[in-house]
Amino acid sequence: MTAPPAIEVADVAVRYGEVLALDGVSLSIAPGRVTGLVGMNGSGKSTLFKAIMGMVRPDRGHVLIDGAAPVAARRRGLVGYVPQSEDVDWAFPVSVRDVVMMGRYGRQGLTRRARPADHVAVADALDRVELTGYAERQIGQLSGGQRKRAFVARGIAQDARILLLDEPFAGVDKRSEATIVRLLRELADDGRTVLVSTHDLHALPRLADEAVLLLHRVLFHGDVSEALRPDHLARAFGLDVLDLDLDRDQDQDLNREGPA
Repeated sequence: MTAPPAIEVADVAVRYGEVLALDGVSLSIAPGRVTGLVGMNGSGKSTLFKAIMGMVRPDRGHVLIDGAAPVAARRRGLVGYVPQSEDVDWAFPVSVRDVVMMGRYGRQGLTRRARPADHVAVADALDRVELTGYAERQIGQLSGGQRKRAFVARGIAQDARILLLDEPFAGVDKRSEATIVRLLRELADDGRTVLVSTHDLHALPRLADEAVLLLHRVLFHGDVSEALRPDHLARAFGLDVLDLDLDRDQDQDLNREGPA
């Protein structure tokens, strides 16, 4: 028997005034998969994340998370979110441990009093993202990659069954990128569902089981190697296939020449 979708988006349209951000988006993602969401700036990726999180209400269509409405799924702690860096106030006086502990709030009741199980979950999450030694630092003192890993740790501590990551590789070092890729693959192996918005096409094959190309609507959803075909990417990024071929040839020339 086929498991129901972890994320189901059905004919979703979202409009901001005269701007149509999403136009009839339909998407079904099975549990235990890593899905890469690819598109240029302004293609609707962040709006789709907000619709899945229940932060914007579709003008048409619906979203289900494990069969529940997004707001209900959030209240149950089913969904974890790793935001883009610019969406976070890095000057806020909280430690890395505090940020990760926020993932446990849904289990602590109104008092927000951490119990032994909460401390164990936070310590385990910090260890998995290799930030144990940074637990008491103010979150803004971390590097870009370390900050991303801290928010991944928050999702792990939350025990969210579905994890959404908005551009997790933007501005991160190679070590953090490798750590995040490894963690997301491990989470999927544990049966969790991961949706990753990314511009990093080079990391996509080792990261994702499948890819979605978005330009206000779903242009393609399927195998990563198929998604990376020049004709598919050209449609997603509004380019001519010849432009992509030229960029690829230039990269190959630079690689042959080596550093100046």
